Amino acid sequence: MQRAIRKAAAAARRALSAAAARASSAPPRGGHLAPGWGATTRWLCSGREALSYDVVIVGAGPAGLAAAIRLKQLCRAADADLSVCVLEKGSEVGAHVLSGNVFEPRALDELIPNWRQEDSPIRVPVSSDKFWLLTKNQAWTLPSPFDNKGNYVISLSQLVRWMGTKAEELGVEVYPGFAASEILYDENQIVTGVATNDVGIAKDGTKRETFQPGVELRGRITLFAEGCRGSLSEKIIRNHKLRERGQGQHQTYALGIKEVWEIEEGKHKPGSVIHTVGWPLDTKTYGGSFLYHLDDRQLAIGLVVALNYRNPFLSPYDEFQKFKQHPAVRELLEGGTAIQYGARTLNEGGFQSIPYPVFPGGAIIGCSAGFLNVPKIKGTHTAMKSGMLAAEATFKSLVEGSSMELYWENLKKSWIWEELHKARNYRPAFEYGFIPGMALSALERYIFKGKSPYTLKHGRPDHEATDTANLHVPIQYPKPDGQITFDVPTSLYSYSSLYIVVFQGARSFQVLCICNKKARKSNTNHEHDQPPHLRLRDPTIPEQVNVPLYAGPESRYCPARVYEYVSDEKGDPKLQINAQNCLHCKACDIKDPKQNIEWTVPEGGGGPGYTVM
Repeated sequence: MQRAIRKAAAAARRALSAAAARASSAPPRGGHLAPGWGATTRWLCSGREALSYDVVIVGAGPAGLAAAIRLKQLCRAADADLSVCVLEKGSEVGAHVLSGNVFEPRALDELIPNWRQEDSPIRVPVSSDKFWLLTKNQAWTLPSPFDNKGNYVISLSQLVRWMGTKAEELGVEVYPGFAASEILYDENQIVTGVATNDVGIAKDGTKRETFQPGVELRGRITLFAEGCRGSLSEKIIRNHKLRERGQGQHQTYALGIKEVWEIEEGKHKPGSVIHTVGWPLDTKTYGGSFLYHLDDRQLAIGLVVALNYRNPFLSPYDEFQKFKQHPAVRELLEGGTAIQYGARTLNEGGFQSIPYPVFPGGAIIGCSAGFLNVPKIKGTHTAMKSGMLAAEATFKSLVEGSSMELYWENLKKSWIWEELHKARNYRPAFEYGFIPGMALSALERYIFKGKSPYTLKHGRPDHEATDTANLHVPIQYPKPDGQITFDVPTSLYSYSSLYIVVFQGARSFQVLCICNKKARKSNTNHEHDQPPHLRLRDPTIPEQVNVPLYAGPESRYCPARVYEYVSDEKGDPKLQINAQNCLHCKACDIKDPKQNIEWTVPEGGGGPGYTVM
């Protein structure tokens, strides 16, 4: 797997260099190009290769690819030529994309109106829509607050893979395996693009034989579409005070943990959608679960836990395993096989947390800005629409000389704004607990219908919400059974063994295991010999603060056991970071009580390799 990822990244790098080599070698001055310029320019800058495009998009998710496609559509309609490049840190498009996903096609209908006549991976319309309130042993059916008529059960990783091919058909250059690690500025502090990280650097900082310097990708406009808690997007938001210039409130997050199963034919109901609330979460913790029937006997099952939970002993991963033991859920899974596992954080701040999305030199789109509709449990359609709006503003800026402020103006006039404004009070209602939250949500939906005269505020930021350990009792989670529930290593890696039989005479033989191969359910993989991408701002905080005050919560909130406390030579706990397990979910960057963990990008191509998520 490691070799395959390296080969894929190397192939992408060769393609990127070849594309650049076909272009002119004269560097632009000041990072700006004349209107209408559409060819890639290549030169050397500070010892590393530099390439110029009209538009650089960071992230090949639904927002980034929708923006790229819309830009090229506008170019064709106006007979203009703008060069567009999309960078993706995953080993391939879709490799880092995880979502439920019940897909609302509203934005896709606008972007590619004839998608139903094409070979798209959107094949399973919602056939039933149920809402359960769970207790430990019962599932009570409630009126469904979701309106999923006309929606589809999909794999978002497959959808963006298809969108990637559509973008390339229009002339977009899509390059997976490249991790944007640095924001580039000109002398006036205008963003002029991004740089990818160097590859082939050893843990000790020395250059390995495979060393290759990073590449600068300069754009007249740069769009950040990194998804929830994007590392560069967060820097842009912070440095330009975009949160304060927007709706003003901090972002709040949740962690979604998901598996895809192949279940028995008799239990499979394509298009069946079930959402649940209640058990196994306590009444002070916001969250819920989902069961979505796809095609080919596949079932998407997951648990979403808001990261403003208070109990430091809570483990979202173990709560998910516990959820699968519910009688109504276990019955569905028995006889089936878990084929993929993953996790990802999602924005839940909604309307109150929308940042001002424009900065000098570009804009932030999709989940990097945070347009998820919490009561709908959907964000793909809003992410795509934001990318399309940003593309239209970008086109007018480059071709007609207008301002990127048009993106912000049109965003406020769009159905995104209307939709999120109506949904604004659902998530903060649960700050008061489960029962008050359900009551206020019912009031919002059935009485006010999104037109309430007040706007609720979010509580404390997620990292501040964590109580000290002395206020809670440790949670004893049941041991996994290996059939329905699993420990973390099994979820990340399953093992297949190759045996040979050695005969010793006519009646004697010995069975030898000669190969114990890891087959990854998450397909997560990182080059081991590279600098750590998970960095501690203060290396003393885990042992001096997190353990005595919070009982080492990083060992529980991470769904991949990246953070593990081991005993040192004196028998004292010491934090060990298993970065190779990282699923790029970003929970650590959000939930650490002292904000001591900084998530940065590893070498391009590393991380999970989702195919059906």
